Amino acid sequence: MNLFRVFVNLFKFNRTNWKAVSLCFLAATVFWFFNAINKEYSTNVRFPLHFDFNNEKFVQARVLPEEVNINVKGNGWDLLRSGRYGLKRPSLVIPLERPVEVKKIVCSTLPPLLASQLGRLQINYVVTDTLFLEIEPKDVHKFKLTFNEKSISYKGGFGRTSPIVILPDSVDLEGPKSLLHVLPDSIVLRYSGRKIGENFRESIEVATNNEMIKRDPPVVEVMFEVGQVMTINRKVKLEVFKPSFAQMSLSSDSVYYQVQIPKDRADDFQQQIITATVDLRSTKKGTMNVYPLWKGFPTYVQLLRADSIEVRIF
Repeated sequence: MNLFRVFVNLFKFNRTNWKAVSLCFLAATVFWFFNAINKEYSTNVRFPLHFDFNNEKFVQARVLPEEVNINVKGNGWDLLRSGRYGLKRPSLVIPLERPVEVKKIVCSTLPPLLASQLGRLQINYVVTDTLFLEIEPKDVHKFKLTFNEKSISYKGGFGRTSPIVILPDSVDLEGPKSLLHVLPDSIVLRYSGRKIGENFRESIEVATNNEMIKRDPPVVEVMFEVGQVMTINRKVKLEVFKPSFAQMSLSSDSVYYQVQIPKDRADDFQQQIITATVDLRSTKKGTMNVYPLWKGFPTYVQLLRADSIEVRIF
């Protein structure tokens, strides 16, 4: 009975008792931890990778492997420092003298190269099977910039009333040679913002949809005037340069066009002489649809629609 009381009194709420118990528990935990951490263990550790090659001449065509998983053996302290969240996890360097020729690295060949970079840790084996690489010669090209006006939505009765200005009007792209050589001659800019009812001036990103390509500059400025507009439909007589070697027939001797102009330029546009010409002098025999060459449109005019004509040469 007395023994039971002693046991109960020990765990009775008493600051002095609990403080002693806590200190004993802490001391035992520290002793166990230091005893365990001084032993040797084997475990898998993911080490960051760095591929060493001439960055002035070559560039990665896709994201290179960032880590390699290695089973290592070492003292508990060394493993703790080099663990997944360790503060001293070394970045392992793989040199590439001919980076374009190396498409993959079989990881079983890496221990001799990496052993000296791991300090006191010993490599048991490499868990990662293969590293796949894609490195190409670096190339730089200048591309013209154009703006897709169809990406703009205007408020009712409004439209563009001046030419589109892009500053700068070109971009330098740097990246893998194969990626640059399949790009079109010009890069199209697009706007995805609000409906426009006033003069437009926006910074727009030069998008290439490939993170391996660097852009200079990455953002350009696009600007044009916006105002009230009107639509005009007209027909003009078609001027044709006939072939001298054959006969021909046309589906029509006049063509229809539709334009958008600023409302305050209506009187000026009425005085413009608009012509449509078709040059068939070097055209071969056959039947085809031909779009005329338009001349005389002022810079404030947007050609919305124009007819084609059917031509038969025989």
